Amino acid sequence: MLYTREVTVQVPGGLHHQAVTRFIQTANRFDSTLRVAYGGNSVNAKSLLGVLSLSVGAEARITLTAEGPDAEAALSALEQSLSAE
Repeated sequence: MLYTREVTVQVPGGLHHQAVTRFIQTANRFDSTLRVAYGGNSVNAKSLLGVLSLSVGAEARITLTAEGPDAEAALSALEQSLSAE
């Protein structure tokens, strides 16, 4: 089953290198296939270069999708990783 969640990036400065690194580390803890979409582009949420290429700023709305055995837990953890620095 595919799960989708729209979230607001609450990290000051948006998804810069340090925030993306934390996001990727969180994503890699899960077995599910994870994607992040922004600005008409969708990338593997486990790819550092992919997520950086989205140039997501602070307060941006992004869409997270997950499919797999731990999809719901993955979305919750990813959302939490975007809420504080």
